[in-house]
Amino acid sequence: MAASEIYQATGRRKTSSARVFLTAGKGNIVVNGKPLDDYFGRETARMIVKQPLEALDNLNHFDIKATVSGGGISGQAGALRLGVSRALLQAEDNCRAVLKEKGYLTRDARKVERKKVGLHKARKATQFSKR
Repeated sequence: MAASEIYQATGRRKTSSARVFLTAGKGNIVVNGKPLDDYFGRETARMIVKQPLEALDNLNHFDIKATVSGGGISGQAGALRLGVSRALLQAEDNCRAVLKEKGYLTRDARKVERKKVGLHKARKATQFSKR
């Protein structure tokens, strides 16, 4: 990795999308202008974001600045994880096998199914009555 290079990647999950900027640093993670601990109140969400860095033992080698929009906490954390993983791929050549094995490079395409006409929800219909 060359000095002061910025690696950019995009991650998406559900209806959330995250733009991630990765630079060499001390491990600071800033999301939408706030520290990671302030932006994500849930420990689970913070853990999800850090997973790719922990898998490569790079938790204190990179600074991350990210902008996240859309969706909720879970979707935003998932989008951020994918973005961080893709940015790490650009920064380090030999990390693809580890990230791929753990599933951090796979885009989770699950979204909420749309509501259909004549149904209560996407698949829930009215109760069947024989008579």
